[in-house]
Amino acid sequence: MHSWRRLLAVREQSRLLTGIIGIFIVGYLALAFELFYHGMKFVAKFPGLGAVLTERMLYMLFAFLFALLLLSNLVIAYTNLFRNRETAFLLTLPVSNSTIFQWKFIESMILASWAFLFLIAPLLAAFGLVRGVPWHFYPLTVLLIGLFIILPGVFGAALAIAIGRHLDRKNFQILILLLAVTLLAFVAFWWKANPVDDALLGQRTLEALDKLLAKTRFTMFPFLPSYWLSASVLQWAEGITRDAVFFAAVLLSNTLFFGGIAFTRFGNIFYDTASAVQSRAGGMFKMNFLRTVKTDSTKPGFLENVFEKIPWLAPDTRALAVKDLRMFWRDTTQWGQSVMFFGLLGAYIINLRNFTHQLTSPFWIHAVAFLNLGACAFNLASLTTRFVFPQFSLEGRRLWIVGMSPMGLERIVKTKYWLASTLSLVITLGLVTLSCYLLKMSWTEVVFFGAVVTVMTFALNGLSVGLGVLYPNVQETNPNKIVSGFGGTLCFVLSTVYIIASLALLMVGGGGFHRHAGLAFASIAGFGLLSFVVGWLPMKWGLKHLKNFEA
Repeated sequence: MHSWRRLLAVREQSRLLTGIIGIFIVGYLALAFELFYHGMKFVAKFPGLGAVLTERMLYMLFAFLFALLLLSNLVIAYTNLFRNRETAFLLTLPVSNSTIFQWKFIESMILASWAFLFLIAPLLAAFGLVRGVPWHFYPLTVLLIGLFIILPGVFGAALAIAIGRHLDRKNFQILILLLAVTLLAFVAFWWKANPVDDALLGQRTLEALDKLLAKTRFTMFPFLPSYWLSASVLQWAEGITRDAVFFAAVLLSNTLFFGGIAFTRFGNIFYDTASAVQSRAGGMFKMNFLRTVKTDSTKPGFLENVFEKIPWLAPDTRALAVKDLRMFWRDTTQWGQSVMFFGLLGAYIINLRNFTHQLTSPFWIHAVAFLNLGACAFNLASLTTRFVFPQFSLEGRRLWIVGMSPMGLERIVKTKYWLASTLSLVITLGLVTLSCYLLKMSWTEVVFFGAVVTVMTFALNGLSVGLGVLYPNVQETNPNKIVSGFGGTLCFVLSTVYIIASLALLMVGGGGFHRHAGLAFASIAGFGLLSFVVGWLPMKWGLKHLKNFEA
């Protein structure tokens, strides 16, 4: 009831916000449905192979989504259970530990799963329309998905409790980084051990397809929850109700079993873990391989030593940059999601090597390059909205103190802008350059796409920082709630529109390589003007707003 009242209050306070959110949701669902529908129709036309390819894609989709949901639930549950002020406050009230855990578990599961539901809704609707399924396929699918998302929520919460019980925040971060490095080493070893089979590309279609499908059989492991969901959906779509009911019953029984354990037994374990987490001393110890050593907190840290190597930075600017980086590092949710997003994008780009041999046409090479650019830009837009937009508001009520300092609010905002732009540019420029290299594009084309993503990076960061100043929420300390307001929603919508318009302009002009030089120049000039307006105007209005700002 409380959440429903908050939704009604938002609608009454800002009808513009409600309208923008509604238009964006409807537009996304319609566009995604059209793309999925035409894509599945195209795959279904393959004689004798369409059904097999569609089914295998569903198995792969739900298997990878299960892994992503597990990681997302782990990160969000850890932060929501042990690094949340509301949770710490609830533990002081005369409320049972089980009730607090149950509420926070449901909240974490919803936060981790809503994007998953948003993604697969148009896909399953398109699948049902292509297959011509009966009406009862849709309510059954909704029920199965509701059962499915509970399992990664339970496992993620269990892992979060186990990690919180035995590792403090700093050691948890070091563990995550070690796992990431190990994963990268494994990928590098696999790359060398499994080179691209050029002979496979020259074989007949059926032989090549059989070998490619063999590499995805791990998604059909019968003990995976994703397999139970996929098998039940596919069997029900084919009219084999007996097998569909069997796999649905398997999914239901496991969900009831593990969900029951979580709701009845995790409460006391959560309380003991929360007590252990809150009782740990912070900032005085660090992990040094397998032993813990005491450190002198008065000595300059690693970040201070790095920024001291940059001579043109003023001491106050250097201190603010170090502070912001440390705040970002201490929030496991933020950098954990960033690593996950860019890690997935990097894995996709690295796998371009597996089909670049077939890209002999310049048209398809440029098409893939623009798709990579769009994926990187949309990823960057989501991260700038999620992390850069709330940076000004996170300074909180102490903004008036900072504003009275010699540095001033204007330099603070500019420092945040340049810091966010520089860090994000290193990642985006590296990924786009790597994708162009794997596509074996010329250095002229590499420079072109690198310049485009550079301009996009500065424009998106300028939009996020400027709107963050224009629509602050200094009363809130949770960045998720800051982003969910009108300013955050507007920032993401404008970022999306800017990326789509930029890609359309560049593609109409032939990506700068059109045989009509006038059209190519006009498209590049239009992209530059659009980027300047999107990145410069919000920053200008934001800096002007600072003159009359009152925290």
